[in-house]
Amino acid sequence: MAKKIVLTGGGTAGHVTPNIALIPYLKDKGYEIIYIGSYDGIEKKLIADFDIKYYGISTGKFRRYFDAKNFTDPFRVIKGFAQARKILKKEKPDVLFSKGGFVSVPVVNAAAGLKIPCILHESDLTPGLANKLCVRSARKICCNFPETMKYLPADKAVLTGTPIRDELMTGKAMAGKMLCGFTDSKPVLMVIGGSLGAQSVNEVVREALPRILPYFNVIHICGKDKMDNMRLDVPGYKQFEYVKAELKDLFALADIVVSRAGANSICELLALHKPNLLIPLSSKNSRGDQELNAKSFEQQGFSEVILSEDLDEDILIEKIHEIYEDRDQYMARMTGSGQRNATKTIIRMIEEEAN
Repeated sequence: MAKKIVLTGGGTAGHVTPNIALIPYLKDKGYEIIYIGSYDGIEKKLIADFDIKYYGISTGKFRRYFDAKNFTDPFRVIKGFAQARKILKKEKPDVLFSKGGFVSVPVVNAAAGLKIPCILHESDLTPGLANKLCVRSARKICCNFPETMKYLPADKAVLTGTPIRDELMTGKAMAGKMLCGFTDSKPVLMVIGGSLGAQSVNEVVREALPRILPYFNVIHICGKDKMDNMRLDVPGYKQFEYVKAELKDLFALADIVVSRAGANSICELLALHKPNLLIPLSSKNSRGDQELNAKSFEQQGFSEVILSEDLDEDILIEKIHEIYEDRDQYMARMTGSGQRNATKTIIRMIEEEAN
């Protein structure tokens, strides 16, 4: 009989794309793959492309701030735990791999209660709350940064890096250029706001367009419902809410990238050797993980960083030009970093636990 694996994780694309990177390898190994996510989260949409059995469960968000939903979400988590346990008893997987996010907590804990070996993956420099709640239930915890090891149990932590989708390495710049409709040979700046968009970054980029477009064509992945309809026909400026298959071609076309500092996004930039400017989500509006991620990449010489509270039109333009002028140096440092083969390392760990 084929071995079975349950994948879980969701809430943002960053909690799904590493799972997607594992799928072709798991299929090659003969695994039957099952995904457990939320009813209508982004994970359901992203997994829909892959001929995989998908189960949706009730979820609740874990917040560090006051919200009226804090009184009701625990009951949703309890319901999700019962649903996950029922699914796992029915499917009887050999192993579970979790990428984190709030949907993963009831799934991992239900699996551990059924003696199903669980492997977690933490992309950020410091563990997120969901993974913290699952540490006791895990056999192994994969991580992305050397600095993360000190936050995890020594007997469980494994430095693996983050799985990167193989197709990102196969992009064609000309296909990206045709998709965008660019007609000249100016260098290309790509702006990535993350799967949920980054309104403050979007606004500053758009304000700066008159000063950027004489020098660069601009690809702007701005997030769902964040298109600027007044700028749909601006020459040299192409907006997308979100991209899937086309992303590889847009990356191939891009000379430099402006991005948030989610761990999966910056690891893709590293693997693709794309000089980049990171604008991390402020610690005032988050737990500060993006600022730590960005600082690590800046110290390694892979990125330049503008903190969200310092972002304005002038500094954005200054940094873009600096990075483009020094792009060869950034690419050399990234090429010499020796990007770890995270996917094969994690597949080997899954095989060991499944057996």
